[in-house]
Amino acid sequence: MLPPKPISRKDKVSLWQYMKAFKQDILSAQPERLYRAWMAEFKTPFFRSYLVNQPELIQLILKERPDDFPKSDRVGEGLRPLLGKSVFLTNGEDWKRQRRIIDPAFEGGRLKETYPAMYNAAQAMVDRLGCGVHEVEEIASFAAADVIFRTLFSIPIEDEIASAVFHEFRNYQREQPILNVAAFVPLPKWMPRFHSRQTKSAACTIRRLIKDLTQMRMEKIRAGTAPLDLATKIMATEDPQTGQRFDTAEMVDQVAIFFLAGHETSASALAWSLYLMALYPDWQDRLAEEARILNEDFSSISRLRLTRAVFREALRLYPPVPMMVRETVKPETFRERVLKKGSTIVISPWHLHRQNRLWDHPDDFDPDRWESENGRTCQREAFIPFSAGARVCPGAGFAMIEGPLLLANVLKSFRVSTEGCDTPVPVAHLTVRAQHGIYLKFDKR
Repeated sequence: MLPPKPISRKDKVSLWQYMKAFKQDILSAQPERLYRAWMAEFKTPFFRSYLVNQPELIQLILKERPDDFPKSDRVGEGLRPLLGKSVFLTNGEDWKRQRRIIDPAFEGGRLKETYPAMYNAAQAMVDRLGCGVHEVEEIASFAAADVIFRTLFSIPIEDEIASAVFHEFRNYQREQPILNVAAFVPLPKWMPRFHSRQTKSAACTIRRLIKDLTQMRMEKIRAGTAPLDLATKIMATEDPQTGQRFDTAEMVDQVAIFFLAGHETSASALAWSLYLMALYPDWQDRLAEEARILNEDFSSISRLRLTRAVFREALRLYPPVPMMVRETVKPETFRERVLKKGSTIVISPWHLHRQNRLWDHPDDFDPDRWESENGRTCQREAFIPFSAGARVCPGAGFAMIEGPLLLANVLKSFRVSTEGCDTPVPVAHLTVRAQHGIYLKFDKR
């Protein structure tokens, strides 16, 4: 049995049909040929967009010449109300300054300091679980949010403000895709951007709550009573070039993306990991046995070899962020095609991770592939769940500790199965989720 995959659209559709399908789901709006194409051009009488699916071109865009391919401003059209001028949306010198302040908080040595908070969140997750059928995305979202609040602000998800932020994010998640149509194709300025009143309201509420948390933390930093968590480290870090720190307004933008990236993406990856374990019980039993070595000692994480392989395979099959949008700052030639200045370039981890010219059996669930020659090559050249190059997610290392930790902790205590549950259909909202949720049956081990 293969893991579920969205049904691709017909190869040729009208612009209106494409836009309608795109608004419903990014993934099923794409044709099947993209799983084999090195590059695809989307033509209309008004614009052209290019999907790049060849490792050499992705290397050029993300690693060799990232300044020549900045993030498209059109990405901000969908997320600006929530994220403001966060590091996820900025380019150029603004982005470089933000990364100089943020990156030190996520250096390897610092991750060890955050592990106790992660471990406590993982334990709390298991304590909340009981036997029976559960909607796994909800469980994963709650646990991932708990990790973020414990590591960022030293408060559990049960905190009044933390709980309010979480519930508003759940409302926002179903309303707003990470890419609206305007991000993928350069629509005319007069065309509606599909922002609902609910989306705008949720974004406003989230930012107000985050501002309250940030202001309280700023006061504690001034008083010398702030805990040494990620928020304190970031807010107390000076830009080594200018000596400036984030003010409250800037920090609100950054906390919003920390929560979005750290909560949404982690929840997506964990939910699909649990589903895959229910689908492949032999692997589940192996991970449950391995999880017996897990404890509050940070070094125990390094011994979860199989769990990391399974989590990596889940990231391959269901990359949380399915597509990234860049644009050209000058004319370029890709595969003998001339791209004009300002052209939209789309890099799709979803299609790259299933590129059937690169991966052996790309639609199969096979955690052992990472030990094969093909798997190791593809991991270097065609595996970008956290992007790559200068704009790689600063929390990638954080996520690769958090995900296996939460997964192992659940399987240590519970057996999950698909008994009596429908097969989930992947769709792209803020992240790759299931159209009607992921339901699994939990039994005590």
